[in-house]
Amino acid sequence: MDINGLKCVPELLCFTDGTPVNDPAQWPARRAELLEILRREEFGTAPAAPAAVKGEVESTESVCCSGHAVLERIHISFETDNGLFSFPVNFFLPKADKPVPLFVLINFRPDVYDKYYPAEEITDNGFALAVIHYNDVTSDDGDFTNGLAAMYDRSKYSWGKIGMWAFAASRTLDYLLTRPEIDAANAAVIGHSRLGKTALWCAAQDERFRFGISNDSGCAGASYERGKVEGNEMVKQITTNFPYWFCERYKEWVDRADEMPFDQHFLLAAIAPRYVCVGSAQEDFWAAPVHEQASCIGASPAWELHGRPGYVGKREPAVPGDDFAAGDIGYHLRSGIHFLGRGDWLSYMAYIKKHLA
Repeated sequence: MDINGLKCVPELLCFTDGTPVNDPAQWPARRAELLEILRREEFGTAPAAPAAVKGEVESTESVCCSGHAVLERIHISFETDNGLFSFPVNFFLPKADKPVPLFVLINFRPDVYDKYYPAEEITDNGFALAVIHYNDVTSDDGDFTNGLAAMYDRSKYSWGKIGMWAFAASRTLDYLLTRPEIDAANAAVIGHSRLGKTALWCAAQDERFRFGISNDSGCAGASYERGKVEGNEMVKQITTNFPYWFCERYKEWVDRADEMPFDQHFLLAAIAPRYVCVGSAQEDFWAAPVHEQASCIGASPAWELHGRPGYVGKREPAVPGDDFAAGDIGYHLRSGIHFLGRGDWLSYMAYIKKHLA
């Protein structure tokens, strides 16, 4: 694969009718097209945001993370087509004398102190952390009768589970932006693996997130579909094993990657001209790290249109330890396996600090 971008991917800076996009003033309309393509072909359509979202602090642990932070158990609730829906959030807030930037983490596990996030290190670095357990939103399976999935008619909304988890992350932000402790200009949404795909889709749609962070998101996330080889996850495998993550139409692109009217650089570019950071792991061949790096390069024109740097880093495949944070698209490759670990968090926190509003 040519790390500098595939020649056959759909053009970012061109409207679907063939009109070139050569002025930043055209970008909102082109971004709207990208989002519509991604909704139609991959993630499905979602309901409109609710008129009001409520957050209720159910309990508080005033001393956590070596006494440097407060832990709140919050219930987020809002009205849906089928009544009131709520889900819990664990909220770590550093003890600070000014508003702090925020991570909204969509997480795999319900544990309050979990292996996927070093809460003490995150809060000691001056970040608040809101953690959503994704199964508290809706189950990770083909059952559309539980949780948020049961609250909207899927004949009206074609979204899959990724869209639902992304919707919940935005509802969490609805509430947290009312909190004076939060720096509203510096919110990030982050996830790992399938939840990295979710974080990118959330940030693409929700412009209140300044940062969209994807860790090992691979197929249907940060990784180009075109140009993949045996051993990389492709549309065929992901729609066979996890069809419920997506809209029904996505499976039509099995073995037809070169015909798709999009590729995953569209997802990254829909975040422009805000910030996106992608992390890969050397041994995670299933997620295709070189394709994730190439997609960052392929998305760069969306930032360059605005006179901003997109991906700024080497043009040959990254090696473990490479961390490119200078541009508005950050990328790092670490050694090791498919995991969201301390090293990843340190990289993401350094990236955000470099690009704070």
